[in-house]
Amino acid sequence: MSMPFLTPSIRVRKTPFSSRVTAAGVKAYTVYNHMLLASYFTSPEEDYRHLKTAVQVWDVSVERQVEITGKDALRLVQMTTPRDMSRMQDDQCYYVPMVDDAGRMMNDPVAIRLNENRFWLSLADSDMLLYCKGLAAAAKLDVEVFEPDVSPLAIQGPRADELVARVFGDDIVSTKFFRHKTINFQGQDMIIARSGWSHQGGFELYLDGSEYGEAVWDTLFAAGEDLDVRAGCPNLIERIEAGLLSFGSDITTAHTPFEVGLGKYCNLESVEGFVGHSALSKLSTPVRQIRALELDGPAVPAIHHPWPLQDNSGNVVGHISSSTWSPDYDTNVTIAMVNSSHWDAGTVLTAKASDADRNATVRAGFWN
Repeated sequence: MSMPFLTPSIRVRKTPFSSRVTAAGVKAYTVYNHMLLASYFTSPEEDYRHLKTAVQVWDVSVERQVEITGKDALRLVQMTTPRDMSRMQDDQCYYVPMVDDAGRMMNDPVAIRLNENRFWLSLADSDMLLYCKGLAAAAKLDVEVFEPDVSPLAIQGPRADELVARVFGDDIVSTKFFRHKTINFQGQDMIIARSGWSHQGGFELYLDGSEYGEAVWDTLFAAGEDLDVRAGCPNLIERIEAGLLSFGSDITTAHTPFEVGLGKYCNLESVEGFVGHSALSKLSTPVRQIRALELDGPAVPAIHHPWPLQDNSGNVVGHISSSTWSPDYDTNVTIAMVNSSHWDAGTVLTAKASDADRNATVRAGFWN
């Protein structure tokens, strides 16, 4: 059954790269943070194969930024997360679980420290701008909180280093993982970080000024023609293989950081100034947690709502949030939330998939 078309509107925003994404032949979009995000170009399988062998440029402007600037900037950022932000350096990026007063996940952004009084929060798919404004107002903090004109552009794949070196210089390639440097493009300084939502490696350029979008895109494609550079986007198959969780699918506001495998970023003893400390301290031993599963049978259909997992007595012991066929591993790679009673590797459960019941085997870890 075909899906209805998406009706364009002002509320569903285009990006600085939208004209180039359209020209590259995007086949489908989703909506993420009120913006268009490409879903695939040739096919999910062909895009997956190309991502693993060459280099792609992804319009991920949907990772909207919340800028926090002022003398209380660090204090406000720390209020949102149990991760200790006090030792973060000016060239670092941190993956941060953001929680509410009940200790439940609100977002899992990448925080970027530009200096001691200026941070960006590069958001997953949930609105955090007003939340941060509310915290700042309630605590009477000396900060400004706003959305800057900053749009990430990812350069991903095994040939990403070569393309980045050609366009931005060899020095950028030496950037360590989750560190950033400043480049200058046509007189405008911009941040580029070694990061990205794939297991293939690469960079994310934080386009500072929408007016530079098309020129940056064209420059990358002109420089990478012999590298087989193509337009791409986050790939469902590759991200599940790597265990990269999607906020809104694998992570929701019903989960704690400990349930989604982010306990290592919860510094409960050293950080007390975040919202939800008391509640989260009581939830540090999870009774359910994210696990990798293999589903038997042919390729699974698309998931439109979570699929229950049952034990051999018919009891629901978890649910599947993401699953798809992997050409490289010849199985249905799957992300699920599983109760502690059934999360051991080798446990076989029944997945109530939308097409049929399937055996689901818990793995010791993800594929990559």
